[in-house]
Amino acid sequence: MTHASGAPNLQRLDRLACVLSDIKHMGREVILVTSGAIGVGVSRMGLPGRPSELRYKQAAAAVGQCQLLHLYDKFFSEYGVTVGQILLSRDDVGEPSRRASLENTFLTLFEWGSVPIVNENDSVSFDEIETGRQRLFGDNDTLSAAVAELVNADLLVLLTDIDALYSGDPRTDPNARPIPVVHAVDDALCTAAGSVGSARGTGGMMTKLAAARMALAAGFDMVVASGEDPSILYEIAAGRPAGTLFSGQR
Repeated sequence: MTHASGAPNLQRLDRLACVLSDIKHMGREVILVTSGAIGVGVSRMGLPGRPSELRYKQAAAAVGQCQLLHLYDKFFSEYGVTVGQILLSRDDVGEPSRRASLENTFLTLFEWGSVPIVNENDSVSFDEIETGRQRLFGDNDTLSAAVAELVNADLLVLLTDIDALYSGDPRTDPNARPIPVVHAVDDALCTAAGSVGSARGTGGMMTKLAAARMALAAGFDMVVASGEDPSILYEIAAGRPAGTLFSGQR
């Protein structure tokens, strides 16, 4: 969602909004779990780099989230779709009364024909984070899997900077090969994927495998594919091979 500088990648955001709006117009319900708030905030405030201190990360996320939502609203509106923002922490999907409220919010947004745009609530107070409870997800892969489970989704798609799950790191291992279909996430798969990560992401392939475990346990499919060209979502929505499919048992 961002350039190396942290500034928003406007061309990709526009293309993503176009493709998701088109899929929405086909009659499918769509939720977008987005990343990039801290990076965009860093760029917006002219900071020299991604901060390491918590309060600066939280402040950058607050600034960047406003910028991101403004851009999403602008681009989706161009294609006749309204958006709604939902910021989540782990307690929101784990505590029964909050979970029920979230389900109703998503359902109402669907009834209104809107696309919910979800991100982690990175700007929560330091005291809340330091209570000893794991309130934050920490990455958008497991966050998106939790959202998919919450709304009883049929499919979760993780768009990343690598085009599939590989048997090793394709950037360093010439023998690494793409894995088209996965039915179970075992230790050997985790070992093969352990070193594969993203320069600007908070997770890497390991967090995607954690999301895949959640998907397989809940019984919905998950695809990991390249986000370089969002048009790949057309292929995925049509059921054609793309990236790596983690096949659920539902």
